[in-house]
Amino acid sequence: MLNALIGRKIGMTRFFTESGENVPVTVIQAGPCVVTQVKTEDTDGYSAVQLGFEEVKARRSTMPVIGHDHRANSAPLGVHREFRVDDADVELGDRLDVSVFEDTKFVDVVGTSKGKGFQGGMKRHNFRGLEASHGVKRKHRHPGSIGGHSSNLGTGPKIKKGKRMAGHMGHERVTVRSLEVISIDPEKNLILVKGPVPGPADGIVMVRGAVRLYKTKARIAKAG
Repeated sequence: MLNALIGRKIGMTRFFTESGENVPVTVIQAGPCVVTQVKTEDTDGYSAVQLGFEEVKARRSTMPVIGHDHRANSAPLGVHREFRVDDADVELGDRLDVSVFEDTKFVDVVGTSKGKGFQGGMKRHNFRGLEASHGVKRKHRHPGSIGGHSSNLGTGPKIKKGKRMAGHMGHERVTVRSLEVISIDPEKNLILVKGPVPGPADGIVMVRGAVRLYKTKARIAKAG
């Protein structure tokens, strides 16, 4: 069975284990999701499963999306995401809920980080800035000189690619790997994972079984 879902980040809280340990957790409403498309090597050149999440009114959707979801015997869905898998063992129109993570110890969470707008070098790249002593006039948060990289390997008078400067910060896809699954509530479709996940509260996230595990977590997952 496919161990991946689309969800919505509810927020953070604390979870007390049976031993009394206080664990910071993020609550995610994962699913229910509908399998809206199954892609195969023969038809699409690669194997993947597309899931849909959260029904919307037809007037808030489009005719292509309405028809696409209708083939899965579903009402129009507001969010669609694709997961690459080799053997998903699902069919078009299947409904998936948080119970797919019952035997999963660790998950990866993919979301969009909070947007920070246009930021300077100190906030964006953690520069220390210039001295705040006597004689330094209005340069305290200045990123410093960029003249050392004015020539990019002989390609002309321009700044070297990748130069850390002021610019747009945040609002980009972020993946947090190998978060421990603390608890699952199948009745309310909630999954509690240890630690923070990217994005604001009420933001859309993708939850999938962990792709890679460090040695310590791999032993825990193997032990079951």
